[in-house]
Amino acid sequence: MKTTALFFAMILGLTASNAGDDKFIETMTRTIDLVYKASTTDEFLQSINTFDRIGNSEKNRWEPFYYAAFGYTVLASREADAVKKDGYLDQAIVAIQKASTINPDESEIVAMEGFISMIRLTVDPATRGQQFAGKAMQSFEKAVSLNPENPRALGLLAQMQFGTARFFKTSTLEACENSRKALEKFRTYVSVNPLAPAWGKGMVEGSLKECQ
Repeated sequence: MKTTALFFAMILGLTASNAGDDKFIETMTRTIDLVYKASTTDEFLQSINTFDRIGNSEKNRWEPFYYAAFGYTVLASREADAVKKDGYLDQAIVAIQKASTINPDESEIVAMEGFISMIRLTVDPATRGQQFAGKAMQSFEKAVSLNPENPRALGLLAQMQFGTARFFKTSTLEACENSRKALEKFRTYVSVNPLAPAWGKGMVEGSLKECQ
């Protein structure tokens, strides 16, 4: 009797766990779609706030904090005011550090760290270039090494290489090569994670127009 009771308790526990995972994935998928479609500051912030709430509830999942960082970074990239831009990036760093604490070797998280540094550099390239260009490049290279199939890591690395080549008026050959590789990865790579990021293909396609 005890064995039978224990068996049913285990089954019920697994069922409850699966139901929780399904609810988490459903809520995350819906909110990810909203942040991808967001066009106003309020829409971005609503999605970010939802990710924060989910992350504070699901403390062992890195994805909510990753997408909160993504939302803040996209907001920063669209903001003209330097103070506001830095403010969004400060919040992005807090979010991505939470994600990194949960899964420090996740390629997507490391690539996002580089993305934040890259946008930080754009606030004032003349004074921030030395600090943030190298920091972004290191993050992108590490992200590629963690997962060579990650198209965003390759695409962001190419973006940084394009920017460096333009600044120093050097060849964009390497940037173009990595952009082509990234585009191919976008066509072929499928993550086992149903909540894996899907953004960045348009960025790579835009860069490749400079490689004709």
